Amino acid sequence: MNASGAKAQRVMYPGSFDPLHLGHVDVIAQASEMFGEVIVAVMYNHSKTSGLFAVDQRIQLAQDALAHLDGVTVIAQTGLAVQAAQRTGVDFIVKGLRNSEDFEIEQQMAHNNYAVTGVRTVYLPCAPGLGFISSRFVREIAKYGEEIGHLVPANVADALRTVFADDEK
Repeated sequence: MNASGAKAQRVMYPGSFDPLHLGHVDVIAQASEMFGEVIVAVMYNHSKTSGLFAVDQRIQLAQDALAHLDGVTVIAQTGLAVQAAQRTGVDFIVKGLRNSEDFEIEQQMAHNNYAVTGVRTVYLPCAPGLGFISSRFVREIAKYGEEIGHLVPANVADALRTVFADDEK
């Protein structure tokens, strides 16, 4: 049983998490409270080596940042998120929403995912004060040496500072 007394469910929260930020952490915490078991799937493409952090580092950063949440597991997955959902045997895919633009994109993806596999998507809005955060902006802010501690978990902020320590401002 979860906090609401309902039968616990297994859900998957897919993303690149490059880097994990506080909006992600908020949605994962909500999913943990609501569903019980959350699999955070760090998605990557074998044929692409792009990304600020390597997949193994993204997993470690997420594991450390999410260690305080019960029932949360971080794994690497490749291919379509809905294929990863099938492989992991989850009941639902969870997606976070920041705004109406996120909804439009996620709704189309959710319909396609359901049509292909029958796996449903559940949307969770992030906390109002976190809706402006995106991994892309976090990377850019960190690159130019601005403070990011209010946008990402402390371990991620440290990792970003290390990555950009030698960059010219």
